[in-house]
Amino acid sequence: MKLNARQLREVSEKEISDKLKGIKRRPIYFILENVYDTYNVGGLFRLADAIGVAKLYLCGEMETPPNHKIKKASIGTYKIVPWEYRQSVKEAIEELRQNYKIQIIAVEQDKNSVSYAKADYSLPVALIFGNETYGVHPETLKLVDQIVEIPMWGVNKSLNVIVSAAIVSYHMVGTSAGHLS
Repeated sequence: MKLNARQLREVSEKEISDKLKGIKRRPIYFILENVYDTYNVGGLFRLADAIGVAKLYLCGEMETPPNHKIKKASIGTYKIVPWEYRQSVKEAIEELRQNYKIQIIAVEQDKNSVSYAKADYSLPVALIFGNETYGVHPETLKLVDQIVEIPMWGVNKSLNVIVSAAIVSYHMVGTSAGHLS
């Protein structure tokens, strides 16, 4: 089932619930930590839908659906992607580790990070994306199995969180293609 932007905005949650049963979810989880900009939250819902994530966790100080701006930026994908709010990333990680033998990866510039292109993406996997200004919290980095970063060769220190998430996610899906089909 493919819907265009208008159809996604207009479809009701009741209409979509039956259709969702046929959507294949991948063993990929997104954990968002204190992502303040509602446009970014909505865009990350769109990305999560595009790659078929199993669930998106919204953690910390951030807006959640049905916020009008998230609704608009997500073009309605917040109704399609399974999501839950948690007070902290630690809660989401503990829940995932309790239920799955899962690898937790933070996307962040750090002295312990490796290039996203050289990382090992064993599935199932949870990717953590942090705040637009401060990134992933240092305490959260202590809880992860691996830290990956996108090399930056210009003057700018970082990319927008949606862009970073898309680069890492699509690379991961491409390198794990045999496990995801």
